[in-house]
Amino acid sequence: MELGVHVSKFTWPNGPQKLAQDLTRIAVAAEDAGLTKLSVMDHVWQIGPVGPPELDMLEAYTALGYLAARTKKIELLAWVTAVVYREPGLLAKAVTTLDVLSEGRAWLGIGAAWNEDESHGLGLPFPSTKERFERLEEALQICLQMWSDSEEPYEGTHYQLARTLNSPQSITRPHPPILIGGGGEKKTLRLVAQYADACNLFPTSPEEVKRKLDILRGHCDAVGRDYDSIQKTILGRVDPAGDVTEFLSAMEQYAALGVSLVEVAPSMPDPARFVTLLGDKVVRPLASIG
Repeated sequence: MELGVHVSKFTWPNGPQKLAQDLTRIAVAAEDAGLTKLSVMDHVWQIGPVGPPELDMLEAYTALGYLAARTKKIELLAWVTAVVYREPGLLAKAVTTLDVLSEGRAWLGIGAAWNEDESHGLGLPFPSTKERFERLEEALQICLQMWSDSEEPYEGTHYQLARTLNSPQSITRPHPPILIGGGGEKKTLRLVAQYADACNLFPTSPEEVKRKLDILRGHCDAVGRDYDSIQKTILGRVDPAGDVTEFLSAMEQYAALGVSLVEVAPSMPDPARFVTLLGDKVVRPLASIG
């Protein structure tokens, strides 16, 4: 099983003046530790489960561009982009740019968006749930078309592009991998089956994740997709400063279901030390699972 680090908090003891250096320390530690992915949230305010909205939050793709310049091997993505925060043509261009400048290490992580407060706060669009999912499917279609050889117009219900030119093209071919976040059974998992290279589920329990994956398998059968071609991922929690036995035992259960990547967020004031401890205590035993 692979391990990634998810940077969900940017309020650290050194303050904004040292944020760049702190991010560099995390990125370097992640590569040194053998982690395979480095992700940031695509939010403009801090979210409730992590802290109050007034805490520091960096714009995702600016931060990822900075991290691309500070790393050499680790894969980079927003976990996950809110589809309505950027026009799909510009989103495809941003991910392509990240892929080119990282020499082929970019992923597109994307979802239907959920944070109504920050959207209204900064004047970002936040239509109905139905429309957000319609826009998500159109955005996936647009990104895939822009990463193809086609420059034909795109005519959707919500988006119209006169020419889907994308130059330079992504280094990763046929396109940067696509991860769709969320476990919605009727819409999200259907979109995973039809468009995505990876899904992300909340690890509420092995039984619930198995149920979700069974539903995904059904969607794959319906659209003629190879279920095994989709990487299964979860977000997890671990304190590498303590006993990691329980975490590893839980990951064994998820790996048995086909989960091959767990993404964890730093849980101590010094996030670089957190990542270093992951390398010391978690990466190797986790790699032997699955």
